[in-house]
Amino acid sequence: MFITFLSDFGLRDDFVGTCHGVMKRIAPEAEIVDITHGIPAREIVQGALVLANTVPYMPQGVHLAVVDPGVGGPRRALALGDGEGRVYVGPDNGLLLPAAERAGITDAHEIVNPEYALAPVSRTFHGRDIFAPAAAHLVRGLALEELGPPIDPAALVRLELPRAELRPNRISATVLYVDAFGNIQLNLTREHLGDADVQPGSRIELELAGQRYFAIAARTFSDARAGDLILYEDSYGNVAVAMNGGNAAEMLGARAGQDARINLDVP
Repeated sequence: MFITFLSDFGLRDDFVGTCHGVMKRIAPEAEIVDITHGIPAREIVQGALVLANTVPYMPQGVHLAVVDPGVGGPRRALALGDGEGRVYVGPDNGLLLPAAERAGITDAHEIVNPEYALAPVSRTFHGRDIFAPAAAHLVRGLALEELGPPIDPAALVRLELPRAELRPNRISATVLYVDAFGNIQLNLTREHLGDADVQPGSRIELELAGQRYFAIAARTFSDARAGDLILYEDSYGNVAVAMNGGNAAEMLGARAGQDARINLDVP
């Protein structure tokens, strides 16, 4: 019986521990796996991508995710089931869908039944009062429909992830997020690089925030000299920019949402 937990709560405050306590009081036998609580505040896209990347490596169970800048507003609270028997709990803001849709959403319900929430429900801490209790009841075997009415999966909020654009000698991309090492994930996959015929060892030019930098397409960090920028496929099959032995995002001033251009015709 596993609950995985992802949030933007951080670890300095009591939010994560309180949610753990709520879940353990309801389901003391459940094991809780913390994926991360280091998602930058309110960064739904980063939370959604990290959840989608990591869920395939998690034990089957209930996947609780809370990155919820719309807490207390009109957004719905969700419980979703997928084709692998996994269950997802979190806000209806697009956070859950990239993970849940990988195996296909089979059930979607709005969490509204007060029997499975704490009382009173805070206007600003639904992670504690709605989502954590729902996750704990579900891991104990509660049926999704007990939480509330069904929702058409087509009506769920979806994130509009930017699409890369391949042109002759150029790839136009977007920075999706920056990790703690300063590695910069782009909205590119190995297929994009293959279509553009970018091979390991290719020299490219990276254009970001009006500045241009040379980089090398590499398989791993050791393929470049210390301090060099590399374009590489990360452990989840996504394309990222890194600096061997350094912080690429800090040097380039990279942040989520920025446009990035990869120029391929470099001597």
